[in-house]
Amino acid sequence: MERFRRAGVVLTSFVLMVVLAGCGSEGDLGQRVIRIGHNQATDHPTHLALLEFEEFVEERLGDKYDVEVFPSELLGSQTDMVQLTQTGAIEFCVASNSILETFSIDYTLFNMPYLFASSEAYHAAMDDPEITEPIFKSTRKAGFEAVTWLDAGTRNFYTVSVPIESPKDLKGLKIRVQQSPTNVEMMRLLGSSATPMGFGEVYTSLQSKIIDGAENNEMALTSNGHGDVCKYYSYDMHQMIPDILIGNSAFLDELPEEERRVFEEGFALINEVERREWENAVAAAKDKAQKEQGVEFLYPDTAPFQEICLPMHETILEEYPDLRPFYDAILEYNQMYADEKPEGGSDS
Repeated sequence: MERFRRAGVVLTSFVLMVVLAGCGSEGDLGQRVIRIGHNQATDHPTHLALLEFEEFVEERLGDKYDVEVFPSELLGSQTDMVQLTQTGAIEFCVASNSILETFSIDYTLFNMPYLFASSEAYHAAMDDPEITEPIFKSTRKAGFEAVTWLDAGTRNFYTVSVPIESPKDLKGLKIRVQQSPTNVEMMRLLGSSATPMGFGEVYTSLQSKIIDGAENNEMALTSNGHGDVCKYYSYDMHQMIPDILIGNSAFLDELPEEERRVFEEGFALINEVERREWENAVAAAKDKAQKEQGVEFLYPDTAPFQEICLPMHETILEEYPDLRPFYDAILEYNQMYADEKPEGGSDS
């Protein structure tokens, strides 16, 4: 197994070198090439939104910039792409909040389980610059900063053969999580074995029973084929974690004011398009998963899960007291917006 893993790393590195070498630093017309990497398929809302950004920037600044979007981990894993963005080898990439937690403790806030009371509270908090801007800029010393956030829906558990209807059903299971200390601790409290791994490894790990399940939104079932293997999807709604578009700080700082304004408008467009496409895509994914993949959607009582996980909030805030003002601001949004149940769920 280790031999195959090393071979995979070598192959990824080789493909990455070929792609970047083929791009060069300038486009065919002498423009600067702007590379954006992400790990989703070409029909995913993230990719569709980035294509809109590409068109928007090239319409206004096409004499200076050639924007190229690389989906499906063509530039490596998310961790690889964050490192490439740090060094300026590429200009932008989409990273999970959980990976960014390893660069700035501020991102730990968004990884807290059961942080948001509803999607409305989540969206309102993420749209509030007093909450997001200090966090987005907290990685500048690492060489990059966030330029916008992307809706990644609600994260829930899905499993190959064991339906998750209460926390006790998770006990002893190996569940893939994002590479985040917070997520590992959450799974420890819930009684399962957290298995951090890159997103691209999840399908084969499920298929070969290296892991018993994973946790993600509904899109993972269809866009990434996980519903071909996992037949139970349980709406425990443990996290609403944004994906984050990050940019190389040196590149952003060097942009002339007028060009920076165009890029900022483009970042806002990415957020708008992705959120619109997300709503449609989740509905379509759920329909496909039920009808074509035979996935059963379960709606457990979330209270027992919350009871186990909520003590993590105070533990994290005691360790990172600077997060308290942001946390308190989110609680205000939680009070403003009612609790929600996923479509098809019950109040039980």
